[in-house]
Amino acid sequence: MKDAIAILAGGGPAPGINTVVSSVAKTFLAHGYRVIGLHNGYKGLFSETADTVEIDYRLADAIFAEGGSYLHMSRFRPGEQDFAERFNLDFFVRNRVKLLVTIGGDDTASTANNVAKFLAAKHYPIANIHVPKTIDDDLPLPDGMPTFGYESAKDKGGVIARTVGADAHASNNWFVITSMGRSAGHLAFGIGTAAHCPMIIIPEMFNRTTITVDRIVRLVISSIIKRKLMGLDYGVAMISEGVFHELSTEELTAAGVTFSYDEHGHPELWKVSKSHVFCTLIDAEMARLKLKIRPRPVELGYEMRCQTPIAYDLEYCTTLGIGVYKLFAEGLTGCMVYVDQQGRIGHLFLKDIQDPATGVIPPRVVDIASDRCRYVIDNLLSYLTPEDYEAARRYLPDPERYDFYKILGWERPAR
Repeated sequence: MKDAIAILAGGGPAPGINTVVSSVAKTFLAHGYRVIGLHNGYKGLFSETADTVEIDYRLADAIFAEGGSYLHMSRFRPGEQDFAERFNLDFFVRNRVKLLVTIGGDDTASTANNVAKFLAAKHYPIANIHVPKTIDDDLPLPDGMPTFGYESAKDKGGVIARTVGADAHASNNWFVITSMGRSAGHLAFGIGTAAHCPMIIIPEMFNRTTITVDRIVRLVISSIIKRKLMGLDYGVAMISEGVFHELSTEELTAAGVTFSYDEHGHPELWKVSKSHVFCTLIDAEMARLKLKIRPRPVELGYEMRCQTPIAYDLEYCTTLGIGVYKLFAEGLTGCMVYVDQQGRIGHLFLKDIQDPATGVIPPRVVDIASDRCRYVIDNLLSYLTPEDYEAARRYLPDPERYDFYKILGWERPAR
């Protein structure tokens, strides 16, 4: 029997998963290996009967440009007891598996790290290489390289956000869009910039103050009033769902929002329409101010995750997939493959990027002080400043409360 490799995908879908699977498969098939796809993420490794599929060249050819994931996914994350009692070593031995390829985001990468450490401690001769996937772009890759799936999701989100912007212009309305991004605001900021949204709100903007519902609402109203002063009665506010992740339980309860939590302690944001919640809260503040503006909600969520990958991700994921073989051939294990700006394939050892206390890989957040961010914030967004106070009193009794920089506790940029 030939030696084999096994591939699994964990977490949620992202454009390019099938491209990675296809590219890994084609490369290893060309070098004489069998390729086994594991359905349901890590579950198969911790069950007596793994749900598998043999990936041949015809299947790899058929799926490489498809959206979604041919391999069924799962958010299952094993605990210490699972490793001690349920790890399916027989699957590896029986199939002569020499490499486990894991595809996923921060949770999947952290579990991959635990798998690698477990195999090393038990002296099992099985390598593990991780491929970084998430539309949130929050894994710490060198040179600011994106995680695969981000660019395609941003492209899809940008198309929708620009369409919403056209509707706002045509109908003289305001819209509030919320975008996925549990731990970081990369996706919301990227989409908001690509659509020239006059207000973008992401968790990283609150680096000098606490995220509160009141501050978020005032930032949106600041933009609405500024645009009115410009003679524009329409616009789009883009808000990252990550602000919900940072709001305190007291804040959420006071706003009438309650969450259930998944087995990893993450709030199940998918159960709540964040854009609807914010529109309701903004409506209430507008009514208090006696302003007849009622924004419409738009939620950017699952429609971005299974987007057909754009050419960027098709090429990028192909290189990542081939890169898995390069690292394996070099004898590397317990690492994550990446491609730098010059197209060079490299690796990061998972043990080197994890939090020593928790074993979790900390998310890469938006560098709010970067030129990319500050120039957008200072030049593209619309919001009230001291120069607007007098004119804004026509709509607000206290425009100072809606001053963008005061709300965030930031210093004003030099003019």
